[in-house]
Formats: sequence, structure tokens, C-alpha cells
Amino acid sequence: MNSLSTIAWFSFFPVECLPDAPEEVRRLPRMHPASWQRVLMEALERLHPELRLHIVVLRKQFARDSSFTRRNVTFHLVRTPPWLRRASLFWVDTFLIRRVLRRVNPDVVHAWGAEQGASLIARRLGYPAVVTVQGIYTWCGELAPLSIHERLSTWVERTSYPDAPLITTESTFSADYVKKRFNPKRVEQIEHAPAPLFHEVLRRPKQFPRRFLFIGRFEARKGVDILLRALDALKGELDCELVIVGKPGGPLLEQLQREISPELWRRITFKHDLTAAEVAQELAEATMLIYPTLVDVSPNTVKEAVVAGVPVIASRVGGIPDYVVPGANGLLFEAGNLESCVRAIREAGQHPLFTRGAVEETTLKQMRHYLSPETMAVRFWEAYQHVLAQSQK
Repeated sequence: MNSLSTIAWFSFFPVECLPDAPEEVRRLPRMHPASWQRVLMEALERLHPELRLHIVVLRKQFARDSSFTRRNVTFHLVRTPPWLRRASLFWVDTFLIRRVLRRVNPDVVHAWGAEQGASLIARRLGYPAVVTVQGIYTWCGELAPLSIHERLSTWVERTSYPDAPLITTESTFSADYVKKRFNPKRVEQIEHAPAPLFHEVLRRPKQFPRRFLFIGRFEARKGVDILLRALDALKGELDCELVIVGKPGGPLLEQLQREISPELWRRITFKHDLTAAEVAQELAEATMLIYPTLVDVSPNTVKEAVVAGVPVIASRVGGIPDYVVPGANGLLFEAGNLESCVRAIREAGQHPLFTRGAVEETTLKQMRHYLSPETMAVRFWEAYQHVLAQSQK
């Protein structure tokens, strides 16, 4: 049996976030940070220094095809023609990735999600493959309207997930949904770990006034309207301020500016385009994180707060109940229910731990292990070994 020595990932990686990337790469527009990929990459480097990892990144913003190597990881930057990737149903991507993999000759490939067609491309390439679910757009479409690109992702999910050799996904909810909806050959629940800096946050929560924190897009799907309406209803009871990490704008902001009292608006501070270190700083000072999302599979924002030791008041949806233990490190309320959100915030304001910005130590320790980079790396290594062994039978 051949041993596992070379793995290839595709087709999206936030290469511009690497501090040691070439300067022309670091100058690229910032895309989604997808921090879990970098966390796994660095954990695999520590645990398996003999491993050769190749990461194929497709982007129309690249000036040309290029590559660079850092330690045992080689990045292959492939320039793509604009407008043709989705229009070709990702056959352009398939051709470009296949051309790189013929040179690399990986033992296993790792396809990251359906968002850029990666799971469909893996099916076409024929290598032993691990497919990781990053978002479940079929489920999201059952709860909220989808964009054109998101609807294409639902087609990719239906087309590629049933035949995938091994699918990994976060949270109990996500694993159960994928099994029931797509009936794939094998599903493994592997949590994506927050970056180590969130495990190492030194807490100094503000209490007078209490500082509530929301991190996410300023949109109804994330429940930001429910959050503001709940705090407006409680403004006479709670001495608090709110920091929103996310750029405001659009019709929702205009609507809320008409509905929400000027008194609450004076307590709100907006911040955006923060680095991971700056987000960690916000978590250090927050009394609690409030996350009233309507649709989320396994939000990294919640995980980062949980391992930082910040009490989390969040909607009971998707995988969030896997990370928030009511009464121990936070409280849960019914998604989309304003009254339920108000009750949860009021209860948190009276909780002996949460009102001080503290959580139960035993739960914090358990969650830090469950969501550690090392646990993530060990589980993915086992997944790689499994699909390689299956392909050699």
C-alpha cells in the first residue's frame, strides 16, 4: 500500500492573507478569509513535516500564472478568464486544475466546498478525494432566498455530494442533514478550528457599561435587525453599548434608522475591515457576543468567541447548539423570534457569570480541545488516509 505523502487542495484559498506571500500577492483584493484552511495547513505542517501540500488557487485577479513555496507547501496561482468559470459549469476550472495536478501527482485531493464548484471538479478529476462542506446552500434555500451564484451551488451539491468518496462537515446538524439529503457514501464530522490567537485571548471584559458585540454582515439573514430591535426594547433596563463589526449600508440600514430610537444609535459603534488580531482584540473587551443569525451551518464567529471565553447569546439554528451550552458558556433563543431574543439578553444580563463576561471553566476547556487546530488536523489526516486506502483496494 502506498503511503500518503502528497496532497492537493483546490480551488479557493485566501492566499493574499499570508504574511510571507510575494508582495504582488499580498496586494490583491481581500477575499473571504476562510481562516479554517490556513489553520489546518499550519497544523498539518507541525504534525506532518514530511507532507508535501499543494494548494491550487484560481482567481481572475491574478496578473499571470505563478507559484511560490513556503516550507513544504507550494501554492499554484492560476489566472482564470473572467465570466467563464460558472458559465462553463466549472469545466474551465476542471481543465486548469487538472493541468496542475498532472505535474503534482497527488495521492489525495481535498475539494473545499461547492461554492466554487470544487466538489464537482473533484468528481470529474478521478483522484481519491475528500470533499469538505463549507456551507449547505440547499438547506439555506429552504429558509431564505438565494442569489444566482448560491442557487448554482445547490446544483453542485445535488450533482456531486452523493458520489463523493468521503464528505467532511462541521456540526451534528450539518452531518445529519448531508446524510439524509444527499445520501453520500461516507460522512465524517470534523470541526473547523478557529486560529490559535482566539484560543489565547486575554479577557478584560468591559462591564460598565456592558459591551455587546456583533460580528457579521449587516443583513437580515444574520438577524442584525432582530438584534437592534431587541436592544432598543431593553434600552431602559440595560446599561450597554454595542460594537458591530461589519460594514453598514443598504435599505436595511435606512429602515432601521427610521425604526430604532436615537438613544440606541448613540450607543452603537461600527467597525469594519478588521484583521483577525483586531477581531481578537474586540473579543477581549466584549462582555458578550450576540449572534441572532437566521441561517448558519457552523459560524466561525461563534466558535472564535467560544474558544476566547466570551459568553455567546445566539439563535438556536444549524450547528450553533454544538458550541453554545446554555447556562455554561451562553444562552440560545429561537431564530427570528424577537421576544425570545429579548428574553435571552435579559436573562444573560442577570446571569452571575455572563454579566461579568465570564463562562464556566470546564466548558471552556472542553470547547478549546474540541475546536483545537490539532484535533482538526488529526481528523483530516485520518480522512485522507481512509480515501487513499479505499482507492487501493
